[in-house]
Amino acid sequence: MSWTDCPDPIPGDTRSVDAIENIIVPRARDIGGFEVRRVLPAVGHRMVGPFIFFDQMGPGELIAGSGLDVRPHPHINLATDTYLFDGQIRHRDSLGSDLLIEPGALNLMTAGRGIVHSERSDEPARENDQRIHGIQSWLALPEKFEEVAPSFEHFSTASLPFLREGGIYARVILGEFAGLRSPVKTYGEPLYVDVRMDPGSSLELPANAEERGIYLVSGTPDVDGITFTPERLLVIREGITITIRNRSEGPVRLMIVGGDAMDGPRHIWWNFVSSRKERIEQAKEEWRQGKFDTVPGDAEEFIPLPES
Repeated sequence: MSWTDCPDPIPGDTRSVDAIENIIVPRARDIGGFEVRRVLPAVGHRMVGPFIFFDQMGPGELIAGSGLDVRPHPHINLATDTYLFDGQIRHRDSLGSDLLIEPGALNLMTAGRGIVHSERSDEPARENDQRIHGIQSWLALPEKFEEVAPSFEHFSTASLPFLREGGIYARVILGEFAGLRSPVKTYGEPLYVDVRMDPGSSLELPANAEERGIYLVSGTPDVDGITFTPERLLVIREGITITIRNRSEGPVRLMIVGGDAMDGPRHIWWNFVSSRKERIEQAKEEWRQGKFDTVPGDAEEFIPLPES
């Protein structure tokens, strides 16, 4: 998805516990029909592990006759991960990839030295009201892999390991969790898990990743003795094991994010991420001059380079 700049999120709750290093409350913006909540980058935390960009899309409804239309736009030196809870999005890219993104599946696009993609509602979906809810994230690539060849991989819901135990339902999207390892090969060692918790269940989050965060999608979980409301990211201190409990009467849904700390700072401008400012300037000029590849079947439109 393309990134339009907006003010940084403001750190939220004054209450905290020793295990929590930072609490990030996202800033919401309307993109026509539903809200997007920007979590990362944020004040005090530009990244958690390799996650440098993290948006919650919706939940929201697109009325019949309308749809999501993110026109072709470029990326460099990162990987994008679109993960849906509800709805469908048609992904097309300059490699010729063309498929529907569906709930519970992983669609990992590695931009490397450069890729262009679009995200739109499929034509059949536009005939009725459609619900959209999910997470769009970008992962910075380790410096030595920033200029790899671009690629796109799709992993079905059935291909991702799934844990069912004591009222916990967890899909391991990236990395390793609870003895289960995702089949997705990545550059670096990210951690990304979709967790649902029944009332009365509990989950221990061990200190098995250098950097970790918990994004609360819905419900009111108890984290080491304090209850938190949804739509916020809890950044966990390094080396500390925490326990998450669902003491409420309804379900809880959260995303565990993190992994190894990045091998140095990253610059982010519009849809470009890189360890080198000059590489971003180069990408800006290449997009301005039309030197990126086009998207087969979706080449008539594009998002122009922002003026600032």
